[in-house]
Amino acid sequence: MPDASLERVTATPAALDLIASLQARYGPVLFHQSGGCCDGSSPMCYSQGEFIIGDQDVLLGSIGEAPVYISAPQFAAWSHTQLIIDVVPGRGGMFSLENGTEKRFITRSRAFSGEEICALPAARRGA
Repeated sequence: MPDASLERVTATPAALDLIASLQARYGPVLFHQSGGCCDGSSPMCYSQGEFIIGDQDVLLGSIGEAPVYISAPQFAAWSHTQLIIDVVPGRGGMFSLENGTEKRFITRSRAFSGEEICALPAARRGA
């Protein structure tokens, strides 16, 4: 099993529970982390096939069998950090599947050490 400290994206137990609940209801899901304000600063959860991954999106990894993508400009800005998907009380993004559950996904982060950055696998672009 890979060292979780070297994953570009991880999830808390609460996030994994919500992901499992959404997968039971909607089938396979994916996440996209874009930049910007409002909903764009939160990880958005979509049914796979309902969101088109672009050539410039970067696959960070998977959480709860759900792939997590990030826009290339955001990846450039956050490439030195590990994204930690968590859940807090509130309403999800308008188009994110957790909307209506009274929970929402949130991205937390921690900076990788220099040694960790050197050991990270290369990220992949596109779908």
